[in-house]
Amino acid sequence: MKKNSATFRSNARFARTTWGGLSSLALRNLKHLTEIHAVSVAAGDLQLLDGRWYITHGGLLGISERRRCYGIRTTIEREMSDPNTDRWVFKATVYKSPRSRGFVGYGDADPSNVSSLVHGAEMRVAETRAVNRALRKAYGIGLCSVEELGSLPSRSVLPPPRRDRSCSPPMNGSGNGHPRLRDRLCLLIRKHRLDAGLVKLYAAEFCGTPVLRDASREQVESFIAHLAEWAERDRDGLLCKLNSYSPTPEVSP
Repeated sequence: MKKNSATFRSNARFARTTWGGLSSLALRNLKHLTEIHAVSVAAGDLQLLDGRWYITHGGLLGISERRRCYGIRTTIEREMSDPNTDRWVFKATVYKSPRSRGFVGYGDADPSNVSSLVHGAEMRVAETRAVNRALRKAYGIGLCSVEELGSLPSRSVLPPPRRDRSCSPPMNGSGNGHPRLRDRLCLLIRKHRLDAGLVKLYAAEFCGTPVLRDASREQVESFIAHLAEWAERDRDGLLCKLNSYSPTPEVSP
């Protein structure tokens, strides 16, 4: 009980830092999710969109690991997929135990229902969505996952921008501590052997800006804390997230 209370206080504190004030309903739901599923806001398990909580792929994988998930199988539904139009449909089956008959989920993706940042990666998005649906069924998680949604208005999911950004130098600027933020980010990338280009794409989406250098100091600090926590807790899940930003190489006819 004491551990749950401490985790909830930590979640609430980080959520307020990231998204500002929280409604009483959002706090009650956060407390329930913390107690039932032991999720971590700092690790990126949850996102807040229009006052409602959404689970993330990393959060679902963390829950499955804590519940000792036996395995996950994914297959392409070829009859419903069309590579020529970048439309993919996947089937995922989650096995909670060796004797489990499996919990099935389907996921689809095409250029019309994914963020422009991941155009060309529709196959991976579809597989992730299928896995998320299957995991939510297997472990009774009523929250929709972020990855199952289409293109999101970044201002709803991410911290609001500062009202006066003229005082905030760009990420690669030379004043007010931004080089230190940049150095911290570079150290994280080297420490966990991450792809710097993919991290920058993820950071820009996280901060809700076209490019990372347009982000405010608070947004960059929030992203660095989020990235560090996730990398320490679940590097494989983070790599999966980063790989979703990789462009699909063109195949010559």
